[in-house]
Amino acid sequence: MKQQLLLTAVGKDRIGIVDDLSKEILDRSCNIEESRMSLLGGDFAMILLVSGPSERLGTLIKDKALLEERLQLSIQMRYSEVAPQKSNAIPYILESSSLDTPGIVHSVSTVLRKYGINITDLETNTESAPMTGAPLFIIKAQLLIPADVSIMLLKKELEELELNYNLDLRLHPAV
Repeated sequence: MKQQLLLTAVGKDRIGIVDDLSKEILDRSCNIEESRMSLLGGDFAMILLVSGPSERLGTLIKDKALLEERLQLSIQMRYSEVAPQKSNAIPYILESSSLDTPGIVHSVSTVLRKYGINITDLETNTESAPMTGAPLFIIKAQLLIPADVSIMLLKKELEELELNYNLDLRLHPAV
């Protein structure tokens, strides 16, 4: 029976890190279904949804210590369940850019939580502003907004955040 395993791996960045881990997964007759991978500071972080027959995933789990030593990674694994589909939710994109200020992610996520909005993907980045070189904080989030949420009320509350944190927030339906 096919099952899913959530695997996270973090290690010092090096060329071939993705190739090495993906080969170990393939060698155990497992498949990478979804992934997010990123260079964060000097480390490379990977989140993988791996599928396969339960006995093959069991082998992957059993070999965790071997893989950590061989690949020089910190690895965590746990079985995952298929996420239920939310049919009464509308996909939206939330984007923001502002000067880098502590508390932005927390403030935005607090508002989203208040409205029962599910964050399905969130990416943040710090970049230098083109003219001044000041640190800019960039957010891009994919959201599932329940159909009964008033977008006007949500936007009004997000506008308050814009004033408090000097943000430039943009909320629009996903295309």
